[in-house]
Amino acid sequence: MAKAQQKPALKQPAKKIRKREQTPKGANGGMQLILTEDVLHLGKQGQVVEVKPGYGRNYLLPNGYAVMPSAHNLKLLEQHKIRVTKAKEARVADLKVLADQVHRTARVTVEANAQESGDLYGSVGPLEISRAMKGKNLLVEPEMVRMEEPFRVCGIFPDVKIALGYDIEAKIEVVVIPQATGKK
Repeated sequence: MAKAQQKPALKQPAKKIRKREQTPKGANGGMQLILTEDVLHLGKQGQVVEVKPGYGRNYLLPNGYAVMPSAHNLKLLEQHKIRVTKAKEARVADLKVLADQVHRTARVTVEANAQESGDLYGSVGPLEISRAMKGKNLLVEPEMVRMEEPFRVCGIFPDVKIALGYDIEAKIEVVVIPQATGKK
């Protein structure tokens, strides 16, 4: 037989390979994500963290606490960091102005219901001090007033600390006086 006619080999079409958006693997085999917000016990905003895949897929990504590390997301994150930094600087400047106002207002007077001996019915705590300071147009929240214990007697209490935030503190003198009764 003559040489058998060889049929040219049919070229198979190239297989289409589907490439999924895979998350980059970290050194320990977890998925790497960029945090968009501070997450307790995990990291601060802007950090690239490695987490277990289920934690990332089921909690961080759906709730918007993290995004995939892509060039676009890194660029957006840098812009967001700049805005947050500017806002923080403005907040610190406002707190410094408030601390200066607190220093200028050296004394705050709080009226409380008291016995003739000077013992109070109840006590004067951060809430009452905050209200007295708000009466002088100083926006101080009760959480900012640092006291070891509430005042239970009338008198002058120097060096009450006001922690305004970002390590900015002020001191103020609190005077507790008995409330004027309307006896006729």
